[in-house]
Amino acid sequence: MAALRDLIGRSFPQLLGELEKFPVVVEGEMATLDQPLQDGQEVAWIPPVAGGSTGEVRHAFLTHEPLDADALRESVQHDGAGAIAMFLGVVRDHEGERAVTELEYEAYQQLAERRLRLLAEKALGRWPEARIAVAHRTGLLQLGETSVIVAVSTPHRADAFECCRTLMDWIKSGVPIWKKSTGPDGSRWVAGKTYTPSDR
Repeated sequence: MAALRDLIGRSFPQLLGELEKFPVVVEGEMATLDQPLQDGQEVAWIPPVAGGSTGEVRHAFLTHEPLDADALRESVQHDGAGAIAMFLGVVRDHEGERAVTELEYEAYQQLAERRLRLLAEKALGRWPEARIAVAHRTGLLQLGETSVIVAVSTPHRADAFECCRTLMDWIKSGVPIWKKSTGPDGSRWVAGKTYTPSDR
């Protein structure tokens, strides 16, 4: 990791002093400079996102309470944003051909919230002008209730769409949240994606 930092510093001397100040992230996880790298791994140095930065992670949390889409949208809205993209995942009445009447979400709470924030910060590394809010429900949800919200504002619509979609894809495979569906035939855990730090 240190060798990569030094290589970047030689190519872009103006960055070397700055990189020493920022935390380094490998595949969505905090890392140290003595950590070895594998081929194909994504590395990011995360700059401060508050204060003078135009980008910011406004919210990243889990809750048993109903999600407020308007509040999350308002949290990312600002005068410099030309676009706000939102994704709302809602409970539907089927999975394939199986009828569903309700879903129950469980999470490894401490790790899940940390992963939500790390993935949002990783997205901010790609879209530094974005403001991001993400929230996920836990507990029992009825048909039509919102289970997850990703809200992203950027100066331009293409970035807002892509950031929102990418972050939601990472959340699906990179956050330890599980769901159990209930229907007329009883309850069962839903098979999900294999847990990974983040999708490449």
